[in-house]
Amino acid sequence: MRFFIDHDDGHSIRGWIVPDNPLAVGRVVVSVEGRRVAQIEASIVSEEFQRNGWHATGQCVFLITEAEVPGLSEIPRLELFEADTNVLIHRRAPADGTLPHRLCLISTGINAEAPLQAALFPYFKSSYFNIDRLSDEVLSIILMKPDAKSQFLAGNLTVPRYENYLTPDLMVTAILLQEPQIEMAARLRWLKARAADAADPGRSWRLGPLAEAAAFVDDYDFSDVKSLKRFFRMLPEPAYRLLYNPLTRQLGTRMPDDRLHPGNSIAAIEVLARVEIVGHTTQFPAFASTLFDRLGIDAPIPILPPVPAETLALAERLKSVKAVEDMIVFDVAMSDAVKSAVRKNWASA
Repeated sequence: MRFFIDHDDGHSIRGWIVPDNPLAVGRVVVSVEGRRVAQIEASIVSEEFQRNGWHATGQCVFLITEAEVPGLSEIPRLELFEADTNVLIHRRAPADGTLPHRLCLISTGINAEAPLQAALFPYFKSSYFNIDRLSDEVLSIILMKPDAKSQFLAGNLTVPRYENYLTPDLMVTAILLQEPQIEMAARLRWLKARAADAADPGRSWRLGPLAEAAAFVDDYDFSDVKSLKRFFRMLPEPAYRLLYNPLTRQLGTRMPDDRLHPGNSIAAIEVLARVEIVGHTTQFPAFASTLFDRLGIDAPIPILPPVPAETLALAERLKSVKAVEDMIVFDVAMSDAVKSAVRKNWASA
């Protein structure tokens, strides 16, 4: 699916949508204050889409006016979503109170930092969360939108694949590193919590390739060290990819199927050095304060919820499993280096 907004001059909104199905007609849903008020089909034919081979008929352009949405010019806030995928393609919001920045918050944990995302959301005209779940085509369009002057993106982005969109002249970039042992424990518990979904044919498709990993963990008791050791000896490929140096994979590879080797750890460090704001969860106030200062936000720093006791206990048990040490050796090196730098620089600031 491809899309673009030509204009929103208050009185009308014009843009285009090219669905994945070249025979389908694109549709947009208009939402006002969370309530869907209209659904509009593309009604204008552009031969350019046919010539490019994007669409069979070229019926891809839509125009929204007062006829489709009564009182359109008087609505200060509205959103347009692609009807089939529910992807946000446009948000109208007053300029007052929004920041003239594009921010990409690169998540590195299996669980997103929801309080931080919630604190940043009101300051941007458009926001996209869980960007790693978007298709490559849709995400590329969002990243290259020339009209996006106030935009907030967040998710577990594979950085080298999209780094050409994340240069300092285009985007403020920020990344928050996790404690590797705690992150592995969180990922194991995340899989465990989805074992029931993996066992249900009607729901397992939502997990994609991780369905096999989630089903596998159900046979092991993570409260028992011997069971943990057996788990890591029998690890299936999807679980291995989720747990093996995830930070190094995120920063040092371009594709999900890329093999990870020691050279990727060097590449990951080089990529990390190009991120504008780098922080660590153990020093979260330093990271959040630096980010807010860079964006010009004068507001209280959000507080991250404490790590669950079950996760901390599992992380402690993982320290006695030799295989775990080998699986996160690259991530530990990066994490320790960032922790040391943050402590030193924050203490001297």
